[in-house]
Amino acid sequence: MEVKIGVQQAARELVVETEESSESVEKLITDALDGGKVLALTDTKGRKVIVPTDKLAYVELGPTKTGKVGFAG
Repeated sequence: MEVKIGVQQAARELVVETEESSESVEKLITDALDGGKVLALTDTKGRKVIVPTDKLAYVELGPTKTGKVGFAG
């Protein structure tokens, strides 16, 4: 699944590809906003992305983008 994170005072959003389910990611976000200090996600390569919750502008959850081969018509 693809997670886009908008960070205040940053020109670009963070895009994290994770193997977590949407329910799991939504719970992590909710828990972080309900009193946690950071939102921590692990991407598909095992890297951890940590964002302070007071700097979050938005979080967008969406399906994983799959690359197309050849000409899409």
